[in-house]
Amino acid sequence: MPKRPTTGTQPRPGQPISLKTLGEYLNLSPATISLVLNNAPGVRSIPQETRDRVLKAAAKFDYRPSFYARSLRKRQSFSIGVLVPELSDSYAGQVLAGVEEVLIEEGYFYLTASHRRKADLIQEYPRLLMDRSVEGFIFIDTILEEPLPLPVVVVAGHRKIEGVTNVVLDQKRSAELTLRHLYQLGHRKIAFMRGGSHSSDADERWSCLMAVAREMKIPVPPELCINLELRVSTPELGFEPANRLIERGSDFTALVAYNDIAAIGATRALMNHGLRVPEDISVVGFDDIQGAAYHNPSLTTIRQPLHQMGATAARLLLQRIRGQAAFPDLVPIHPELIIRESTCPPNPKRRRVRRD
Repeated sequence: MPKRPTTGTQPRPGQPISLKTLGEYLNLSPATISLVLNNAPGVRSIPQETRDRVLKAAAKFDYRPSFYARSLRKRQSFSIGVLVPELSDSYAGQVLAGVEEVLIEEGYFYLTASHRRKADLIQEYPRLLMDRSVEGFIFIDTILEEPLPLPVVVVAGHRKIEGVTNVVLDQKRSAELTLRHLYQLGHRKIAFMRGGSHSSDADERWSCLMAVAREMKIPVPPELCINLELRVSTPELGFEPANRLIERGSDFTALVAYNDIAAIGATRALMNHGLRVPEDISVVGFDDIQGAAYHNPSLTTIRQPLHQMGATAARLLLQRIRGQAAFPDLVPIHPELIIRESTCPPNPKRRRVRRD
């Protein structure tokens, strides 16, 4: 039998490139070409030389598979919805980078909506994204109140909801790392920031801090507790609350901020009152955002592996979409204490702010 030629009919200039035209050019069936280009399970039965020819021809003619045909064939949109408080938020940005990395590898696209912590948008956006045929959702630092008809993974979610997997940092361990660090430095008069109820981690983080403080017999008087009220992702979050704390005239040597952004704002407030960080007041942040190491002074903080959390959330969601495994209700992530310049032992000769 004569050997089948390796190339056949050359596509005409301007001719749309399809599986059929590629097949005519390569003298291969469209099914074989489809197996190679989609890296389908049966592709290993095709000789490597043939696979290389297909990929070379696809690149030569700039062939792009039809997304709509693929979606109809597999009854999938290959897209997911991602909800974040703000796209400019450093926390959300690092988590989203991990999500994106996995989805790109898996051939998925994502649609992102920022709700700015408005309850009506948190309810409305999932409906709008489902109208666009997303296959599942990832919620980042977003409080979900009720189940959705699609698979959902929540980063920093603490509510047990049917059909939802929560990827969460071990807040109890975070509290232990924070308070033991300050305690070992010699701090006993510690002020605390409590996050607003709109933040998904706020209540859990506060209850864990208070539980560990009781275990360590660290007093937490009301005058050393401040609540964060603004719904922003800028240093203003911690600036005014720290001002109020200082103006009370309470005596404290360390401040546990709700997150790094709030810690940066609080540091500015302390400096505006003539206080030095850490010589007069030590400050501990939370998250280890990208700017934490470059702030002056660089922040001692609890590192959340945010990129890892995003990647974990994306993998879990795709596994659920594909029905590959039973999904857990909770996936814990371990924190790490990063010690930098914003903490030191209390100074008996430190500066203090006096009441006017």
